[in-house]
Amino acid sequence: MTFLIRPGAPLYQAQLKARALDTWRDAELLVHLRWDTFLVADRASRPGAFAAYGAALDAEAAAAGELAHAHSDLAEAA
Repeated sequence: MTFLIRPGAPLYQAQLKARALDTWRDAELLVHLRWDTFLVADRASRPGAFAAYGAALDAEAAAAGELAHAHSDLAEAA
């Protein structure tokens, strides 16, 4: 995996960006898994499966916010 970091960026900043990206990818994968679980759930377990899907969406949104915050220097430069 290659990360393009602007010259002079402190190493810890690159690590924070990489961690935020990994967290978002994990959350995004969980959304897909929860959705697939919802699609195959029987009638009795569908409400719980949908609630788990909704929680995964919330976690993905939070991770996306952290990712955007980690890359806020790029937004300021644009």
